[in-house]
Amino acid sequence: MRERQNLSLLEEKIGYTFQRRELLEQALTHSSYANERRINKIGSYERLEFLGDAVLELVSSEFLFARHPELSEGDLTKLRASMVCEPALAFCARDIGLEEYILLGKGEEATGGRRRDSITSDVMEAVIGAIYLDGGMKPARVYIDRFILSDLEHKRLFYDSKSNLQEVVQGKLKKDLAYELLDVQGPEHCQTFRVQVRILEGETLGVGEGHTKKAAEQQAAYKALLVLQDRGYKPGDI
Repeated sequence: MRERQNLSLLEEKIGYTFQRRELLEQALTHSSYANERRINKIGSYERLEFLGDAVLELVSSEFLFARHPELSEGDLTKLRASMVCEPALAFCARDIGLEEYILLGKGEEATGGRRRDSITSDVMEAVIGAIYLDGGMKPARVYIDRFILSDLEHKRLFYDSKSNLQEVVQGKLKKDLAYELLDVQGPEHCQTFRVQVRILEGETLGVGEGHTKKAAEQQAAYKALLVLQDRGYKPGDI
């Protein structure tokens, strides 16, 4: 497993010290690593992810229920889905550098698994499950509040950047958008895409990079939104 010093650094980042360190180690273990080291499959993060997903759903539902008494059940469901979807959880995980602690098999590592949203989001939920088993609901709630439910306005702007940008540009500016691939670098299994977004037949608003074209477009859209906000335009002003 990772050196205990490194796991101590992670505990410092998340503000929680495990009584049973093996739960944190399991939460960081991908099935490819477990298979490679001949660890039983239940030694990977999958079962903890299952539990963490349920804890996250309860805490986020309670949070939204209290914060938005004006919203219907359908609107609350949509809002919760946007907050705890795969890209959103991956974004939160990278905020604390969680991907650097994931234990991957050599093949998964070589094909860019450490950068996959699907893996980082799963580990984020597995850590929630591990904290819940180790310390109960209170520290699990603190972790979720601190790293997932905080700074929601900023995070939602990023999560929904492409749709928010389209809303502003088409609705307020009465223009059309175009995303253009500028460059692709790196080997096929670990490529970096560079994309620009611009007003059709007009200026470039943002340039983004990512390990998928979709991720690069999202980052470009987010940067464009920040530019337009500086000019007084933002989602919801239409």
